[in-house]
Amino acid sequence: MVLDLKWIYEIIILFYGLSLTGYFIDFIQGDRRANKIAFWLLGIVWTLQTVFLLSQIFIKDDFPVTTVYDGLYFYAWILVTFSLVLNRLFRVDFIIFFTNVIGFSVMIIHLMTRAQRDMGEGGVELVNEMLVVHVTLAIISYGFFTLSFIFSVLYLLQYRWLKSKKWRNRLARLGDLAKLERLSYLFIVLAVPVLLIAIVLGVVWGYISEDVFYWLDFKTVGSIIVVFVYMIWLFLKVVRGFQGRLISTYNIGAFLLLLINFFLFSSLSNFHF
Repeated sequence: MVLDLKWIYEIIILFYGLSLTGYFIDFIQGDRRANKIAFWLLGIVWTLQTVFLLSQIFIKDDFPVTTVYDGLYFYAWILVTFSLVLNRLFRVDFIIFFTNVIGFSVMIIHLMTRAQRDMGEGGVELVNEMLVVHVTLAIISYGFFTLSFIFSVLYLLQYRWLKSKKWRNRLARLGDLAKLERLSYLFIVLAVPVLLIAIVLGVVWGYISEDVFYWLDFKTVGSIIVVFVYMIWLFLKVVRGFQGRLISTYNIGAFLLLLINFFLFSSLSNFHF
């Protein structure tokens, strides 16, 4: 039974994370297909949450607001409900995405706290698995950022060769400028929500685990700055319409900051490797 509960928790976290990624893509690109997938994934999360809530009320005869952590569960359920209603009735991408960021964070705090309290060794295992997921997602996001960086470098090389009229075969191998810029943008759109989810999992794990967590740790602050820098990149690209050499150069600078965070700040961190 404990094992089954652990798997349900993991399914909730997985579907919620995928839904958050879909809503982010829709928020950035206005992609209705991504929105629809995110909506149905969030619907699965809401269904599982509702089953837990109803079992708590009717089977255990306990409305889950008597403690802080039980209240977090009800709060997360409310946020998911509001998000589904807003998605169905209105077109407010900004509110839906950030509502789900908060809801995902609250849900993670509740699940991991309850796992440790009620599931014994299975709960401790779940919390430790969240650390593995945190590291894995962070590295996957770095992979996406690396590909975006490579395409930005290729864009600048292609641009330079076009300007200097060095045609030859190199131009055909690299592809046209629009394609290189589009691919660079695509991988950043994928990387940002993955890194954001990784940071949320890492922060929650830091609070829930017995290890000492420092908000002002070099790696923690550095990771938040990296997300912020890439969010500015997306703002300049999508909202302000920046393109070409300027946005590609910014991307290269952002990636250098990511490398500093990964190698230098990790070595200065109190609890990161």
